[in-house]
Amino acid sequence: MRQKFDKTHMDSETIVSVLRQELGQYSFFRGERIAVTAGSRGIANIGLILKTIVGFLRDSGAKPFIVPAMGSHGGASAEGQKELLAGYGITEESIGCPIASSMEVKKIGRTVDGRNVFIDKAAAEADGIIVVGRIKPHTAFRGPYQSGLMKMMAIGLGKQYGASVCHAEGFQRMAYNVQTFGTAILKYANILCGVGIVENAFDETKKIKVMRREDIESMEPKLLKEAEQSMPRILLPACDVLIVDEIGKNFSGDGMDPNVTGSFATPFATGGLRAERICLLDLSPETRGNGMGTGMASVITNRIFKQLDVNKMYINALTCKNLNGSRIPCVMTNDREAIQFCLKTCIQADILYPRIIRIFNSQFVEFMWVSEALAGHLPENVEILSGPETLAFDSEGNLTDRLPRQRGQRKLR
Repeated sequence: MRQKFDKTHMDSETIVSVLRQELGQYSFFRGERIAVTAGSRGIANIGLILKTIVGFLRDSGAKPFIVPAMGSHGGASAEGQKELLAGYGITEESIGCPIASSMEVKKIGRTVDGRNVFIDKAAAEADGIIVVGRIKPHTAFRGPYQSGLMKMMAIGLGKQYGASVCHAEGFQRMAYNVQTFGTAILKYANILCGVGIVENAFDETKKIKVMRREDIESMEPKLLKEAEQSMPRILLPACDVLIVDEIGKNFSGDGMDPNVTGSFATPFATGGLRAERICLLDLSPETRGNGMGTGMASVITNRIFKQLDVNKMYINALTCKNLNGSRIPCVMTNDREAIQFCLKTCIQADILYPRIIRIFNSQFVEFMWVSEALAGHLPENVEILSGPETLAFDSEGNLTDRLPRQRGQRKLR
């Protein structure tokens, strides 16, 4: 099947032009040390975006440097966070400036309710900070600020300390804490501007908006609504078994975006597909063993189990104070057994005519497979591309047609 989504996006030339034009309204003085944030998510064109910002700053005579702003990700270590960036092609050589990776933080002030506010020490001591981040719905809570610039400041720049403080009261208070700490950082840190990125359903840059410091609070909620309307989704409402070829933190902080799969780890966010069982087949190389999100599946393969780096998963769970995503579900030897186990344990499914959906990952869902039980009930914006075929397994019981990540997706396109 092919799901039809809006393909509006910016090409590389437009990205560079828009960034340089919008940054041109700000004054950067010669010799100023400017920190530019880089997060841990797989954002489209992030290398080009950061390189353009850094190039503009250098042309202005400033001295830019990159600061990893990713809370406790990368194993909560300076080396791990720098390694994460390198996995996205963000290196000192590719971007053209130093990367100051450290877990050291500095107190800059207090929130309105009296809590200390800490951010990355190098950023705190810079002459200015440019916050760069993608804006989209969060996977575990709802509010006017979800995944975006306010969260990048409150949790990303706060490193493990900031992440722990914001998560201390659980996701039921996350919307409040992100706003409270983000507002305090805008007040006490030298934030020069924010660069908000909105993507379309194809993991392409749809919009880039450079916001003045004083406009971030009012503009981000508007961009969040636009992002929500633009994000990928499974256009069918429900199924018996959802098969996900690959999960990883490069696709979502939860491994698979519950806004797509319905696999929410908290009760404070809802939506997405309703699936009785979820079957996971593999981890992405980019996630480096961090199988956060496997706990929300019904079954995983032994292939996933052998790759799991539980230390990374547990640091994540410790920081966000939510254990659901880091649990290990039933483990089956191969793809065939994993799919069969899900089908055999469904309660309401017609075992001879099951409703099955199979996707590459939660980020690329333009193309997917559906079983015959669903093929006759498709909405108008889902197109049938081929007739039914039997799932093909090799001698080891693994699917022979698995196409990894976006490479497979783009090959089909």
